[in-house]
Amino acid sequence: MSTEIASVPGAALAPAMGRGRLFVVLAGLYLAQSIPSYLLVAAIPPIMREQGVSRTTIGLLSVLMLPLVLKFLWASWVDRLRPIARAHRAGWIFITQTGTVLAIGLLACIAPTDTGAFLAIGLLVSVLVSTQDIATDGYATRALAVRDRPFGNAIQGGAVAFGVVIGGTLSLVIYHHFGWQPMIWTIAALSLLPLVSAFAMREDDDPAPGQSAPRPSLRAFWARPEARTALVVALVYRASEGFVKAMEGPYLVDRGVPLDILGYLSGGAAATAGLIGSGLAAVLMLRLGTGGVLTLLGGLRTLCFALFALHAFDLVTGWPALFGAAAFQTLIRYMEIVALYSMFMAVASRDQPGTDFTVLACAQLVVYLAGSSLAGVIADQTGYGVLFALSAALSLAAVLFTRTRIPAT
Repeated sequence: MSTEIASVPGAALAPAMGRGRLFVVLAGLYLAQSIPSYLLVAAIPPIMREQGVSRTTIGLLSVLMLPLVLKFLWASWVDRLRPIARAHRAGWIFITQTGTVLAIGLLACIAPTDTGAFLAIGLLVSVLVSTQDIATDGYATRALAVRDRPFGNAIQGGAVAFGVVIGGTLSLVIYHHFGWQPMIWTIAALSLLPLVSAFAMREDDDPAPGQSAPRPSLRAFWARPEARTALVVALVYRASEGFVKAMEGPYLVDRGVPLDILGYLSGGAAATAGLIGSGLAAVLMLRLGTGGVLTLLGGLRTLCFALFALHAFDLVTGWPALFGAAAFQTLIRYMEIVALYSMFMAVASRDQPGTDFTVLACAQLVVYLAGSSLAGVIADQTGYGVLFALSAALSLAAVLFTRTRIPAT
């Protein structure tokens, strides 16, 4: 199969607004959804634990991930419906972000130990953020020129990194010094600021005079060969990652790494990789293209997994090698997301960009979570060494399988 899909119907055209303004708008939109997301998954669970909430109950918070996995089910409605007459995706973003801020404010009315109320509010926030993500990705797919896709996705990676810092780290600092309600009100206020981006959006998705726009649907996605090819690439390429990422923390703990060191390693690596890795990936994309970058990163990822396996089998010893592999793996993951998302944009139809992009994004997340779910079982049955060696083998096989099937962007 060819390494390039010609005449992709979703090839983005340069928007009316300037590149700089578009990049700023995208940064605001992606930051707007990152802050509340990391408040829910990074800050509040440890606060609940400190307040005596059981680990079993905290584990139930994983249900908040469901809208992120299932959002493809309503993505076509976001592409199809215009909630505000002259603002299609901007209208969706304005409504969902306003709802998110109000829902975060509701958290100030409950105690962190009220897990039932938190789950209800958290699910509402997750649905709103997921819907906003559909609209934002659809807007970015249409608005970014072909040459700007890597930079647009690098901006998304950077916004996620800032979301970790603001929604996760800053929230915990405010809670530690001032308490629950000041933390909630501060994050609600900070989540309101990126709403300015919705008013700065410029859209060009009105049908031509005398023409009716095609009806967005999941069936239309499946009807396109290039979309199905990208789906296979996404599923196969990311199949190995969940195995390692899910067990990376437990493995480091079992090897005697203190929790505070682990926290600094994971937080520092995520923030650094989000900013540096995303930008580096964008530059490499211009030089190597999608196929070249994903092949390179897949090879480096395989080496990281192999190093974990060698360490687990005591063939490599010491923390420096282990910390280096963990941090480098995080860097690679942020970089490959830039490349994968650029590929998703390349194959997305201009008539339903939010739907096509969301289906592909959900698919790679599902296979990642599936690996994460199985990782503990495999580690318990066979040990860390076998798990990591299996992950390295799957990673190498994925690179060999997908390298000639990766659509060019």
